[in-house]
Formats: sequence, structure tokens, C-alpha cells
Amino acid sequence: MMAVHDMALGEVLGEVSLGNRDAFAEVYRRASPRLFALCLRMLDTRHEAEECLQDVFLTVWHKAGQFDAARGSAMAWLGTIARNRALDRLRRRRAVADDPIELDDDIADAAPLAEAVVIADDEAQRVHHCLGTLDPGDQRLIRTAFFDGASYADLASRTARPLGTIKSRIRRALIRLKECLA
Repeated sequence: MMAVHDMALGEVLGEVSLGNRDAFAEVYRRASPRLFALCLRMLDTRHEAEECLQDVFLTVWHKAGQFDAARGSAMAWLGTIARNRALDRLRRRRAVADDPIELDDDIADAAPLAEAVVIADDEAQRVHHCLGTLDPGDQRLIRTAFFDGASYADLASRTARPLGTIKSRIRRALIRLKECLA
């Protein structure tokens, strides 16, 4: 039998679903730095990011059997769990900024992009390239919604655009991203 440290991350998640504690420790060892960086980026405080990461791995322990390699990489699945837990925390504290954003102005952000933290390096380059094919306004909407945790309603309010317009723009941008990544 192959040792868990020699297995692909998706295979290790399969072992976690069987209750293998060594496999769980291996998933933590491999994924926690990236997932913590994502939580920290979204939540801003180390303490809250640490608590969020704990929630993430509690979920992984209980739901590892739900991972499906046919639907995406193990790291992307883990990143989705981390993002959702961070969004849950943001919603609970209602901390989404009310400052308006302008679709035509650049938003300065020196932090690394969440996709570069969560997705393997080669996938991150593909995502970055595909985001670059979108017009700047759609790029900002995608980044603000999916990487900063803003809801569609928040984006509509912050951009002074109708909610339906924001939903349509994001949907079309996601379709273009999917086509580019395919």
C-alpha cells in the first residue's frame, strides 16, 4: 500500500472519507497554507482566519467523501469550502463595505489574487489569462463578487446599477471564463 504522502491529494481525500487520521493530517499539511491565505485575505484578521480554517477542516473531515475528481481538482474543492466558510463569516458580521465602487476606475490591490493561492500554479496562470480576456469592468465584478465576498445586491448598490444588470454581466463573464478555460 502506498503511503499517504506519496498519493495525489484527491486520493488522500478518499482515505480521509474512510476515517484515516494520517490522511487527514496529510491533507492539512498540504492544503492549510493556501487555505489559510485565502481565509486571511477574505477575513482580514489572523484570529478569524484561523477559526475559519478550523471550520474548513472540520467540514473536510465530515464531507471528504463528497469530493468528486471528475468535477475539479482537490485543491479547488478545498478552496471552495474555505471560500464558503469565509463568506459565511462575512455575512454573519455584515462587514461588506458600503463604499461605492466605480466600474470605470481601477481598484488598487497589492495582495495576491485568491485564485493564485488556491489553484495549482498552472491552473492559476490559465485563470489569470482568462480573466485578462474580460473587459475591466467585468473583471472587477468577478473579483469583487468571488474573491472579496460581495453579494450581487452589494455590487448593484455599490455600482448604482440594477441588480438584474449585475447578475447578467457576471453570468456572461462566467460563461466567457468557462469557455476560455475549456
